[in-house]
Amino acid sequence: MQTEKVEEEEDAPEEYVALCDFTASGSEQLSFITGDKLLVHNKSSADWWWAELQGVIGYVPASYLRLDGAEEGDDTSLEDPWQDDEYFGSYGTLRLHLEMLSDRSRTETYRQVIVSNSASLRDKVVMDLGCGTGIISMFCAQLAKPSMVYAVEASSMVEHTRQLVKQNGCEEVVTVLQGRAEELELPEQVDILVSEWMGNCLLFEFMVESVLLARDRWLRDGGVMWPSSAALALVPCQADNYYTEKMAFWERPYGLDFTPLQPLAQQEFFTKPKFSHLIDPEDCLSAPCDVICLNMYTVQVRDLEEMKGEFQFCVEKPGIFHGFTAWFTVQFESLEMGGATVELNTGPNSDPTHWKQTLFMLDRPIQVYTGDSIHGNIVLRRNPVWRRHMTVMLHWNINSNTDDCQAGTKSFPMWR
Repeated sequence: MQTEKVEEEEDAPEEYVALCDFTASGSEQLSFITGDKLLVHNKSSADWWWAELQGVIGYVPASYLRLDGAEEGDDTSLEDPWQDDEYFGSYGTLRLHLEMLSDRSRTETYRQVIVSNSASLRDKVVMDLGCGTGIISMFCAQLAKPSMVYAVEASSMVEHTRQLVKQNGCEEVVTVLQGRAEELELPEQVDILVSEWMGNCLLFEFMVESVLLARDRWLRDGGVMWPSSAALALVPCQADNYYTEKMAFWERPYGLDFTPLQPLAQQEFFTKPKFSHLIDPEDCLSAPCDVICLNMYTVQVRDLEEMKGEFQFCVEKPGIFHGFTAWFTVQFESLEMGGATVELNTGPNSDPTHWKQTLFMLDRPIQVYTGDSIHGNIVLRRNPVWRRHMTVMLHWNINSNTDDCQAGTKSFPMWR
């Protein structure tokens, strides 16, 4: 009898409070606003729970909820909201550094920036924030002869970085420091702050916050930021191969009707963005546009909480609108009088990078035609608890020459 009572209590619904607003993007999801109390019936996965609000049942993102009655932060007291152990732990192994160093587009762009500004970098003080193996710092030391490079790294890779700096004869110029930007202590301010901080969809993992904090504290007046500016680009696209692989597959596998599994497939495969997507330029339904732009001299940490942009696309050819693809560009201003700006572009018309592109799938594909208009807005909203994560919200309207106007809204957690 005692065992049966415990099992009933474990299965009993629990009341949770919404930490922030959420807009449902499919019929299986629930919308709610900050402060709503939801009854969670089933924690079906780490990311999505089956919950009830005012008699309506649907999926909700788990990270947007806190157990009712718990003090804010209690549910994360055993974990770091920045997930530093996991984040910096991953950069303490060679796997990610091999991926980044093997990305020739990325690495050669930073080397090109150093070479093209070598004369102006001479005798300057440089900070390389999040230096990893120290390759950018060593480019500076060997190719530009600054007076000092402070190579800052928070992960355990720092011990190997010191060894590499010495191995390559750069120890008289490069000083390797371990620590987060928030805890950093330098003997002087710097003339140039260089960092490779970009994540998927530009902001994911939010290393950019550390860069901005270092900028405000350590960059001299008139100092230079590399990258100097950044932009998130978006394009409506076809994704027939991915749609066929994840959704159309269930229509008739082995001659059997598996279509009842398609709503589950949509929930499992299309509610989060697809990282490491490589879009064929032919699958772009229009020219892309920049939807969010950052000026690295003026953007503030508080601006990162929510960033908004608008888009208007003119469909250039008939096709199936499966979703949107996003990528980013960053620009490095020249220190030389009249010098050219260097750009790193992670889009489909440039050499592939380790970031590739990010795909956001609609719940259902839509036929579009030449001349149709797809317009709307995008919001990047930082997770209020898990500070390296965010949600991408897309709202779109399609004005068609066939007089068939359609609209939609969808939210994509990245990752919590």
